[in-house]
Amino acid sequence: MIDKIKDYIGEAQSFSTENKEELEAFRIKFLGKKGVLNDFFAEFKKVPNDQKKEFGQVVNALKNAAEEKVKSIVEALESKEETKGVFGDLTRAAEPVIIGSRHPISIVKNQIIDIFANIGFNVSEGPEIEDDWHNFTALNLPEYHPARDMQDTFFIQTNPDVLLRTHTSSVQVRYMENHKPPIRTISPGRVFRNEAISSRSHCIFHQVEGLYIDKDVSFADLKQTLLYFTKEMFGKSKIRLRPSYFPFTEPSAEIDIYWGLKTETDYRITKGTGWLEIGGCGMVDPNVLKNCDINPDEYNGFAFGMGVERIAMLLYQIGDIRMFYENDVRFLEQFKANI
Repeated sequence: MIDKIKDYIGEAQSFSTENKEELEAFRIKFLGKKGVLNDFFAEFKKVPNDQKKEFGQVVNALKNAAEEKVKSIVEALESKEETKGVFGDLTRAAEPVIIGSRHPISIVKNQIIDIFANIGFNVSEGPEIEDDWHNFTALNLPEYHPARDMQDTFFIQTNPDVLLRTHTSSVQVRYMENHKPPIRTISPGRVFRNEAISSRSHCIFHQVEGLYIDKDVSFADLKQTLLYFTKEMFGKSKIRLRPSYFPFTEPSAEIDIYWGLKTETDYRITKGTGWLEIGGCGMVDPNVLKNCDINPDEYNGFAFGMGVERIAMLLYQIGDIRMFYENDVRFLEQFKANI
């Protein structure tokens, strides 16, 4: 009897199949209610007392061998089925891929860069944590100058000479210090001002400022550059330059475009005038050129600046500037078509 059980052990250990029906037949033969194991357990009471220990050990060995064999084959078959389910059926539908979208600020900033790149402007960048010289003094804003009050500044408390830049004009100063004319560059970037946050203003926003330094540059060159930009960006061919004041340009002007009065929204955003301010500009003050080691008797130029958020709000009719910084996926998904 014991020899017969050992033969069954050898059969169980050598069994192999990739067929579920064959595996089920094997399980029933050895582990079913009418299987060989139940038969041997039923014979246990007939075994002589001096052989019961050995008989029980051999029957348990057969039981373990059969159970382990069934378990290992089941795992192998399930693993094979899972792999086939993922990689085997090439006709199954692909998983939907969620397409991301660029932020509207990035979209508009890149459009501005592309427009000016077409007329020879390169891109210059600088640090967001700036020193007083590059942010104020070099731009004709010496200490205690009243024009500094035009910009509410975030200063670093541990060092009053260090601050978060209030405009990207600081990048233009750094560029002039390291490059000789002719210079034609734009400086896009994030700036910071200590202002109350509302639907129309924020303490963090983005600017793109341009600088052109060469011999015999005129105000007419500035006007034609801005007219080209407004045509490309807004499709508007009518601009006006209103006299204004900026410490680093002289003369200075505000840039207005004629937006029109076709809709109620046009009346609201232009306050019923049809004209809309998009930025500031002017001829670079000779003192700024001197501070950057450029001879104002030989070179002159113009500079301009505009807010990226303001342009994005106009183009996409966004009524609240805070929406740009809330990371609301529902808002951002609207710009998928502009990737």
